[in-house]
Amino acid sequence: MRRIAWLRGAGLAKITLSLRVVGTRPDGYHDIEALTVSSNAPADFVYLNRRRRSGISIAVVPPGAAPSGPDNLVARAVESLWPDLSLRGGVRVRVHKEIPVGAGLGGGSSNAAAALRLLGHVGHVPEPRLLELAAQLGSDVPFCLRGSPAWMRGRGELLEPISSLPPLMLVIAVPPFACSTPAVYRAWDELGGPRSAREVPAPESFAHLVPAFVNDLEPAAEQVEPQLQAFRERFEAAVECPPLLCGSGSAYAAWFDDPEAWRAGLDAARRTLPSASVFGGSTI
Repeated sequence: MRRIAWLRGAGLAKITLSLRVVGTRPDGYHDIEALTVSSNAPADFVYLNRRRRSGISIAVVPPGAAPSGPDNLVARAVESLWPDLSLRGGVRVRVHKEIPVGAGLGGGSSNAAAALRLLGHVGHVPEPRLLELAAQLGSDVPFCLRGSPAWMRGRGELLEPISSLPPLMLVIAVPPFACSTPAVYRAWDELGGPRSAREVPAPESFAHLVPAFVNDLEPAAEQVEPQLQAFRERFEAAVECPPLLCGSGSAYAAWFDDPEAWRAGLDAARRTLPSASVFGGSTI
């Protein structure tokens, strides 16, 4: 079997600009309505190469940044798609991680989506089949597969594309601690399903979608991780604008429409939050 060159795909960060939890479900998930975009930073990169031996080998760089066994979502994505490809042998996977785990930025889902895209292109697999597999892998994977702005509904697998959204400049700050998504949703249930009252003004170009950005999971995330509120307040003071909780946390993002203000905010956040991972990016 001729070995093909490494295939390379980006796993972009998922940024939830606004999130309402609209109900619980019999399957244990929650129904949401989330306005979601992708950011070009931080980003992971997924490399795939066929090998003669069957099975999937996976390496993560840096070591320990994510699971390197069959529990890695990329490995599960490759395994789920492999029967559709009519290929012999197996696959080598290398994942270069930049998106912190447990930050609410969808790194694992985005990496799985990158693997589906790459192998789907090789095997000429139609998008509806890729989306079907993506939904089986996780609630965020269908959005990450497409990567373009969308409303996420249901448990996240139902997508309504949004066109003609201008890019936003972002400063994203990830504290040196993570938030567990299941724990945050459990806390949301235990708190009685609160609606967050903290709203972040949205740019005028988003006014037809939402009056303001809001995240109903923020009170629950701050209950699960008490350090989160203080981190948000330090980040807000540094960038001089209110930030958004990304998904279930722990990352926060602040948006800018002026390049100079964005650069100043990025520099200030890096100075003020030396223990955090701070990224400057743009939505896609």
